[in-house]
Amino acid sequence: MTRKTYSIDMTYGPVFGKIVRFSIPLMASGILQLLYNAADLVVVGRFTGSTALAAVGSTGSLINLLVNLFVGLSLGVNIVAAADIGKNDTQGIHHTVHTAAALGAVCGVVMGFVGWFAANPLLRLMSTPTDVIAQATLYVKIYFVGVPMLILYNFGSALLRSIGDTKRPLYILMITGIVNVVFNLLFVIKYNMGVAGVAIATDMAQFLSAIMIWYCVAKSEIFQFRFAHVRIYKDKLLSISRHGLPAGVQSVLFNISNVLIQASINTFGSVAVAGNSAASNILNFVYTAMNTFHHAAVNFVAQNMGAKKFNRIPRIIAACCALATISGLLSGGLAWLFGKPLLGIYTSEADVITYGMERLAVFAFTYFTCGVMDALSGGLRGMGYSMLSMIVSLIGACGLRIVWIYTLFVQFHSLFNLYLSYPVSWIITALALVGCIVYAYHRVQRPEKQMVQ
Repeated sequence: MTRKTYSIDMTYGPVFGKIVRFSIPLMASGILQLLYNAADLVVVGRFTGSTALAAVGSTGSLINLLVNLFVGLSLGVNIVAAADIGKNDTQGIHHTVHTAAALGAVCGVVMGFVGWFAANPLLRLMSTPTDVIAQATLYVKIYFVGVPMLILYNFGSALLRSIGDTKRPLYILMITGIVNVVFNLLFVIKYNMGVAGVAIATDMAQFLSAIMIWYCVAKSEIFQFRFAHVRIYKDKLLSISRHGLPAGVQSVLFNISNVLIQASINTFGSVAVAGNSAASNILNFVYTAMNTFHHAAVNFVAQNMGAKKFNRIPRIIAACCALATISGLLSGGLAWLFGKPLLGIYTSEADVITYGMERLAVFAFTYFTCGVMDALSGGLRGMGYSMLSMIVSLIGACGLRIVWIYTLFVQFHSLFNLYLSYPVSWIITALALVGCIVYAYHRVQRPEKQMVQ
């Protein structure tokens, strides 16, 4: 459990190989985490029917909307801890770890209550089809019982990522993923619990993952976490909030646009919702493969900022963008090539598969632009420009999608037109972020150049 075994020093040596070493376990962890929801969809789709599949699938954007503000704060924990490690600030690391534990617990409890009581009204606002809203509400309410543990897991995982440890979260998710699948099958097939069964199974897995991740944090020689020392340090709370809140707010507002898009999809009926849900779940695996390089950019840039090794930053961002492009094209191509058999895992209904293939047709070979956008955003955040990253991303992606829904989609009312809003917004935002990175890079070097002079 020592630094030598699990951590990566991100401030020296070749960049490309270390990013790959950091990202592969993280990618596998993200895929396993997605299997939680995939297992829910597959089990209810195959053993309960398309209505239950639509009920679970239609909740994804709402759950993300409610949870991601606090998950965004975990990125703040990640950045602050990585900078402390880059500076070898032992006291700073201690304060960050124990603030993260306290903050994660508070945020988790608050979000659990909000999700429970807001589930039905928000699902109705999203125009959730009447034949699925009761099951969707039940699923969301039970899911949010486990949200405190989900948020604590994300905070603990963020701390381990800050030292380059992406292996132990992978091992934890391998174990809890098996737990989730086993209890999904038990509750749905044997006890006929439907959507309630898969939600309870997910809660159980999230509880176990949170306990295990914080055990790893406690055993780390770098963090030296002790439950008795848990408290909120004001300076660390402000620093975590400064870096994490923009990411959380960005994610929430992104999901507002996604909720609007989901509401638009809902107008095509429950069969279209089911097909879109299955395809979205497949594409989530593509996104996870790319998004690991966003986290790599955040961690590598933040550590090198702390160590004042600014010359490594352009190489880090370029490598993350290249790797995101490669992984996005490869995984997207595979999703398209095997689209019908993959959708067949979720449902045997031909109409549902047809709707699913319509989404895959648009996303398969354009999704890599989202990965590039995220990698650029991660680099900008790692340099300390979280607010700028948020503003640009919201205007370029979220804002454009909302305008698209109320203009072009109204004129050309089709799923293809709705889906097209995504790649257009990713490309525009990525181009804007390139300009922001050039600006930020010259700004962060300026104090050092003045000292040399």
